[in-house]
Amino acid sequence: MEHFLRETPVASIIFLFTIITSLYAFSNPQIYGKFMLHPYSVSRGERVYSIFTSGLIHKDWGHLFMNMLSYYFFAFTLEKQIGSVQFGILYLVSLALSDLSTILKHKDHFWYNSLGASGAVSAVVFSYILFFPDAEFYLFLIPIPINAVIFGVLYLVYSAYASKQSSNINHDAHFFGAIAGIIVTIIFDPWVISHFFTQLTS
Repeated sequence: MEHFLRETPVASIIFLFTIITSLYAFSNPQIYGKFMLHPYSVSRGERVYSIFTSGLIHKDWGHLFMNMLSYYFFAFTLEKQIGSVQFGILYLVSLALSDLSTILKHKDHFWYNSLGASGAVSAVVFSYILFFPDAEFYLFLIPIPINAVIFGVLYLVYSAYASKQSSNINHDAHFFGAIAGIIVTIIFDPWVISHFFTQLTS
């Protein structure tokens, strides 16, 4: 772990802090009440901090495992590629932007809450895809490689479709987190657009 902290300090701290906070919340239900995103309150200027704290807690072990597994595969490489400061900004800004549509969509639904780092993790994955479009992804339990760009397209299409269905999963955060990751990356590194298409055509 010392190696990761030295070479990728921001990704490492986010990784450790998210796991520790999530595990603590599993045994302390009061944390959920304080940290969960509550669009009804946020839209009225209350508990605005939950836009960020909601990314530090997860519903259960499976939710935490899937998010942190995806984060582990992409975040550390991405921080080496773009630098620690830019990675930290990308993660935090995308976390906030991924929740924006949720806040607007559920601003009048007092019963609705959301939690998890999925939006920010999606941003990390899609920023990674811009830099490494020829990478191959392996979906969980499916031993067949999928090109990163094809995966990205399928992910966006599915998230957009699923967000219109009744579900306990916040697919809006997945979709808008991915879009935020793309936008923030391009703002920081405009050259990545030409790099992306060069890698595709080569």
